[in-house]
Amino acid sequence: MSWQYILFYKPFGVLSQFSDRQATAHPTLKEFISIPDVYPAGRLDRDSEGLLLLTNHGGLQHRLCDPKFGHPRTYWVQVERIPHKEALQTLEQGVTIRNYRTRPTQVMLLSPPPSLPPRTPPIRFRKQVPTAWIEMKLQEGRNRQVRRMTAAVGFPTLRLVRVAIAHLQLKGLQPGQWRHLTPSEIKGLQSLTQLPRL
Repeated sequence: MSWQYILFYKPFGVLSQFSDRQATAHPTLKEFISIPDVYPAGRLDRDSEGLLLLTNHGGLQHRLCDPKFGHPRTYWVQVERIPHKEALQTLEQGVTIRNYRTRPTQVMLLSPPPSLPPRTPPIRFRKQVPTAWIEMKLQEGRNRQVRRMTAAVGFPTLRLVRVAIAHLQLKGLQPGQWRHLTPSEIKGLQSLTQLPRL
C-alpha cells in the first residue's frame, strides 16, 4: 500500500468526516476529496475553517491525535472587541475550562488583520462592537478549545481558522482546495512524529 498525505482547506460549514452520520444535510469531505481510504488526522469543528491533514497511514493518525504526542497547531482567531494585555497574558499562561487547565499558549495580537478569503456566510457585523484578530499557537487540540479559551477571558470567538499544523501551512490553498504533501513536508512529519517510515 502506498501512503497518502493530503492537505485540505476545510471551508466553514463542512463536516470533518466523509459521511453525515446524523443526516444533517451538511456538506462532508466526500464532496471535495475523491481519494479512497484517507481519513482526517485530527478534526475541525463544522463552524471552524482551515488546515486539515488527511492520510491512510494509521500510525501517523495515532501520533497526531494522541494528546501525549503534542505538536503545535496555529490558529487565527477573530474575537469580539479588542483584547487587552491582561487577557492575552491569561491565555498564554493557561485558563481553566470545564475542569481542565490548558497548557501554556503562544498568543499575539495580529495587526493588520490577516488576509483571508471571505467566509460564507460572513460573520455577523455589529457597528458598535469592534473586532480583533489574534494568533494562538497550541500544543494540544481539545474539543472547541480555542473558542472556550477566548470566551473564558471575555472575548468570544467570531471566526476561527487553523493556518498551520506543525510545519504544514495553509498558504497557497483556497477554501475547498487540497494538495499532496511535498517530500520535504513528509520528511518533516517523520521527524515530528518519530515514526521510522512514512
